[in-house]
Amino acid sequence: MTTETPAPTSTTTPATGPTADAFAERIFTSALAAAETMSIYLGDRLGWYDCLAGHGPLTADDLAAKTGTHRRYAQEWLEQQAAYGILDVDVDAVPARFSISPGVAEALTDTSSLAYLGTLPRIFAASFVQLPALLDAYRNGGGVSWEQFGADARECQAALNRPWFERELAPALATIDHLHARLARPGARIADVGFGGGHSTIALAAAYPEASFVGLDVDAESVAMARREAVAAGVDDRVEFLLADGAEASQRGPFDVIFAFECLHDMPRPVDVLSESRAALAPGGTMVVMDEAVSDKFTGPADDLDKIMYAFSLFVCLPDGMSSPPSAATGTVMRPSTLRSYAADAGFGRVDVLPIEDFGFFRFYELIPD
Repeated sequence: MTTETPAPTSTTTPATGPTADAFAERIFTSALAAAETMSIYLGDRLGWYDCLAGHGPLTADDLAAKTGTHRRYAQEWLEQQAAYGILDVDVDAVPARFSISPGVAEALTDTSSLAYLGTLPRIFAASFVQLPALLDAYRNGGGVSWEQFGADARECQAALNRPWFERELAPALATIDHLHARLARPGARIADVGFGGGHSTIALAAAYPEASFVGLDVDAESVAMARREAVAAGVDDRVEFLLADGAEASQRGPFDVIFAFECLHDMPRPVDVLSESRAALAPGGTMVVMDEAVSDKFTGPADDLDKIMYAFSLFVCLPDGMSSPPSAATGTVMRPSTLRSYAADAGFGRVDVLPIEDFGFFRFYELIPD
């Protein structure tokens, strides 16, 4: 008499995933979203949304004439925008007249609004132009630099951060008593590493008139943009924007506070920059890093914030960081543990997450020396 050995019982449930038809529908939906994104890029760059917000309702002839663009393309774009529900249309009018509602106009054209995302498609347009170079980097290593991504990327980042810096940055920092005291001290010296369009530095200069500011950035076009903005804001007597690597901070110090706003994850050698920044701090000084408020760890399926940050990382930030070897290859999705590791390697004794909530996509860290 023989006894059969029972088959082992699996302790895991096999992944099923979507059906082919369901995933095909997802791809189709994604294609519609991609087309919508790039149609917004057209409306932004051609001035069509601004024109509709200022002069609508308009016919295709009106829009083309007011913006110096081609009537047939304007007609197709207007119809597509109405088909997607972005613009409103009076189809009974002959010819049809198109308008933009107040909420849509604010999100697409009001550069002072915290809801403004009108330039967001530019970051994707910048990366799509570089797809051949990105494919080469993905195959062979290396990267695509911020300079290569050009004006679309540079202007997108500056414009999206501007309303947050201008309206919310100084009030947010003022809630942190010890930071506010350092910034408000007469004669305080403040550094802004990787300032981009300069709006963070300028906002702080406006809020703290007794302090002087030094900005360091490696992108020449960003330096030129920031200098123009400083003159326009009337703070150029206290703000100096320099074409310099963040690793040069120690040569410009000492500083009471050093900031790095949404840039550390792009840096090929972040530990070097943090180390030089620590050396540039005056006694009692600290460094504040603002970076993406991604989740604490990778868990597979993620929320929308992590998803959009992975999108930025795939197409812009990781290739930028890897364009200058040797590189830490951080990418946009810089977890808090990664930042803490970089800070420890740079000699900082402690990293605190500051209690600044609901500030866009961002989290604020304070890096405190030994």
